[in-house]
This record gives sequence, C-alpha cells and structure tokens, in this order.
Amino acid sequence: MGGFFGVTSKNDCMLDLFFGVDYHSHLGTRRGGIAVYDEDSGFHRQIHNIENSPFRTKFEKDLNEFRGCSGIGCISDSDPQPLLVRSHLGMYAISTVGYIGNADELVSQYFSDHHHQFMVMSSGKVNDSELVAALINQKDDLISGIRNAQDLIKGSITILLLTKDCIIAARDKVGRLPVHVGRRDDGYSVSIESFAYQKLGYEDAYELGPREIVQLTPDRCRTLSPAGEDMKICAFLWSYYGYPNSNYEGINVEMVRTRNGEIMARDEMARGGVPDVDFVAGVPDSGVPHAIGFANECGGKFARPFVKYTPTWSRSFMSDNSNVRSRVAKMKQIPVPELIKDKKLLFVDDSIVRGTQLQETVDFIYANGAKEVHMRSACPPIMYPCKFLSFSRSNSEMALLARRMVQELEGNEGQKHLEEYADASTKRGQCLLSHICETFGFTSLGYQSLDGLLEAIGIDRDKVCTYCWNGKE
Repeated sequence: MGGFFGVTSKNDCMLDLFFGVDYHSHLGTRRGGIAVYDEDSGFHRQIHNIENSPFRTKFEKDLNEFRGCSGIGCISDSDPQPLLVRSHLGMYAISTVGYIGNADELVSQYFSDHHHQFMVMSSGKVNDSELVAALINQKDDLISGIRNAQDLIKGSITILLLTKDCIIAARDKVGRLPVHVGRRDDGYSVSIESFAYQKLGYEDAYELGPREIVQLTPDRCRTLSPAGEDMKICAFLWSYYGYPNSNYEGINVEMVRTRNGEIMARDEMARGGVPDVDFVAGVPDSGVPHAIGFANECGGKFARPFVKYTPTWSRSFMSDNSNVRSRVAKMKQIPVPELIKDKKLLFVDDSIVRGTQLQETVDFIYANGAKEVHMRSACPPIMYPCKFLSFSRSNSEMALLARRMVQELEGNEGQKHLEEYADASTKRGQCLLSHICETFGFTSLGYQSLDGLLEAIGIDRDKVCTYCWNGKE
C-alpha cells in the first residue's frame, strides 16, 4: 500500500519530516522518498530502495545534506516517489497512495494527441504519481487538476503536493484512506497515520473528508475544495494495516481490535461455546489485540506461545522471491516450548488472505508439540482481491485461500455461491470451514462475521468499504 507525511514550518523541518515518514514504514516495503523546498536552494529530492534496509538507515545522511521549511515524504510499496514535476502550473513535488485500476486506459488517452510522453520503469509501467501529475496538468490550476484526477481515476488515489508556497493534500474521492492534519506553534503537518505527528508534538487539528482538498502553510490550514458526501473508508485499516496508536474517523485501531475479539468470543459462546483450550494467543503482531479481547470475553488465559524476532527482519514479505519470504517467516518465529508442548491452543489472526504463511505457522506449532490448534480469523473469508488499495499484491482471485477452497469443493459452480460460503451458518459455509480445517490441520476454525467486524468498528456501515468480503462497492 504505502503512506505519506508532510510538514510546513517556520523553522527547518527535516527532523520532523524524517521521523514522520519513518513512522509510516509499516505501510510499505519497497521505496522511501523525501522532497524538501528551501527558499535559497529550491527543491531537493532523494529516493532510496528500502527492501533490505529500513528507511531511517537509508536517509540518515540526508539529514545533514537537506534543509528546508517545507517537505513531503513517503513510504511506497510500488513506484519511486515523490516525483519533481515542472509544468505550466509551476514546479512541484508529488506523492500518491492508492491504486489506479484504469492506468493503461488513461495513458492511452493521454497519448492520443501525439504530443505527450511518459518515462517508464524497467517493467514498462508508468509511474502512478507521474500519471496523476499528467492528469493534474491537463487543467489550468492545481485544484482543478486534482479534481480532474479524482474524477478520471478508477480505483483510489490520495495525493500530496509540495509547491514553493505550500503543501496541498487531497483525500481520495470516497475517502478509502484517511488524511490527518496536525498543528503545532511553528507549523502544520499532514499524515496518513495520526500517531506520526502526535509523537512529534503536533495536536490533532483536522481530518479531511472524502474528496476534500486542503492547503497548508506554517500559519494555517484551509479548505480549497469541499468534502463530498460519500465515504468508503477501508475496514482493513482497523483490522490489519493501521498502527495501534492511530485513529481514523475518531475510532482508535487498538480499541477496535480488542473489541472485535470480544465480539467474536461473545458470538461463539452464544452459538454453543468456545473450545476448552489451555491458552488463547494472537498471531503476532496485529492478531494480538484481537486475541486479548477474545480471551477477556470468554475467560480464557492469554499467552504468547511464540514471538517474532524482528530486529533484523521486521517484515516477512520484503523480498519478491517467495522462497526468501517463506524462509524469513520461518526464521522469525521463535517458540516458547513451555507454552506449546502438549497444550491445546486457540490462535486469533487478523485475517487469512492467501494462507501460505498460516500453513507454515500451524506446521511450526505442531512441530513444537501442540496437542490441538484452533484458529480464528478476525475478518470474514476474503473472497475478492482489493481493487482500490491493492493490499494484496496478487490480483488473481484464486490466490485467495477462500476462493481456492471453494473451487476445490464445487468447481465453477461454487463461485456462484460465494455469499453462502462466507456465511458459517449455511451448509456451504460449514463445508468451507471443514475443508480448510482438513487442509491445514486445524482442530477447529472460525471467521468473524461481517456484522461483527462492522460492530467493532462502530461507524455507519455504509461508510465502510467491505468489497474484499462481499464484492459490493
């Protein structure tokens, strides 16, 4: 996915920019970038590959080389950015987060007058931020250009611009990602994650609405284009992607995860009871608060039968090589034998997407002597690849565990009954659970219901994107 951070100040902003961007490192693994503007020397930009080394180690030397009172930066899971753009609208830096589903179509349209060209990456793909800049530059001012990009893009795009005079931030047209503004005596910051600026001494000042465009200077934050009525914020922010300290639409991530676990246990007890286990545990890290809530509600004993070793390998999917990712995942799992051997264990994971690492985790737990392994997912079965934020790198439906299992059970006919398979109260839903249990070796399996997850989030369900579970936009 990715994240961005910007700051405009009466003083040099490099330290704030450095730490603010670094605090988004959990949202991406491929590239980091910063762009700053200094009145004396103009724009400066740096981009580094962060696949095998964290953002802070790659950019520490830039702290001494860069200076300026305004800057933006990003963590990206895909394209190099921010980009520096020179056009009839002036010079600016641009960073984007999201997914452009109709990129090829837009590029073809842009080529149609025979007077335009794009730089491409080695894959031949056009950088998404460059494409957004091209759409912006079709208009006579930046605000009209941003609205043009919002209207033309199918998918989702959240935009951050740095000009010599200000920072401009635009939330995507239905608010699938949050954009927060922080205020301090010497300036303003803008961020995907609210905790990033809070840790730097900024206070919550504003949260953009869907489609809204704001301008930030050291003295004020003002709306340049008003918010729209429709919102579809991504539910996965609370379930998995978001950092525990952050709030979205006023709702804290950690609180939602704990409450979600409580609701799962409450509903399971109402259906006949939670299995008799020695310990309830979370699959680290984002599964832990779900498990704490589950254990608290059902009266189970919470424990950590295994931990992740993260000082050198903080993310298991850094490499594009699946064998490397798999080996890293295995090396990170450190067991606590006293909490596994001859024990009946119930694990809560934040979600089950492809199932590859989950199989390895289960094998690892059994290899360390577990008697029973019960698995619970804090999300419903994922039936559709995300086409708005691309949180799953594969666009193949059959890469998703639930869809694969449905295909194995009933072939193409089963794909017509996904709603039934996602509902554990139906015959097909029970068949799906049984088949996954047999495939993975679980003693039992349960998924959170969509109603339960939305109850945990606690905002109007019509304002939450649930496409990956029910296919409804």
